[in-house]
Amino acid sequence: MAKLFFYDLETTGLDHERNGIHQISGVIEIDGVVRGEFNYKVKPHYNDQIDPKALDISGVSKDDIMKYPDIREVYSQIIGVIGSYINKYDSLDKFHLVGYNNRGFDDKFFRQFFHKNLDKFFGSYFWSDSVDVMVLASNNLLEQRPMLENFKLSTVASHLGILFDEEKLHDALYDVKLTRDIYHKINNTSCN
Repeated sequence: MAKLFFYDLETTGLDHERNGIHQISGVIEIDGVVRGEFNYKVKPHYNDQIDPKALDISGVSKDDIMKYPDIREVYSQIIGVIGSYINKYDSLDKFHLVGYNNRGFDDKFFRQFFHKNLDKFFGSYFWSDSVDVMVLASNNLLEQRPMLENFKLSTVASHLGILFDEEKLHDALYDVKLTRDIYHKINNTSCN
């Protein structure tokens, strides 16, 4: 049984040790069928630094994110979602993390999110070898890569003929759904 945890984050900066998450969204897919989705706004941890340039990308302000639900409340909700689909005490029952450029970015922030909530058991929920759709797309588009201006999510989607709304980019839930579309397109699998 393939359990995929498609996810994306919006953060308060680029350094997973100094900055934090202000939005986390995802789609739960099990054996090719969407079983659920989530979209949480998160008030950063009190130690998190906030880079205004990072917030500009997401189109939010510091005042906005400081009104979001507390990090511990959101953590509890995410654990509830995860626990609906896996048994963290079964070492063979875990999600595959799937994202776009997640290995180099999102995975580090997501692990830190667990750490900030005093949870040392990230590996009880997720396999360590996450799936990076950017890497999959890179392998799939090796010969076409020189024709692409860059390898951003929107550029790859456009090159693959996947329609998207430019105005909605950098909203974590929208980006997750676009990542999922790319994943299924390059794997030639159905996207239910």
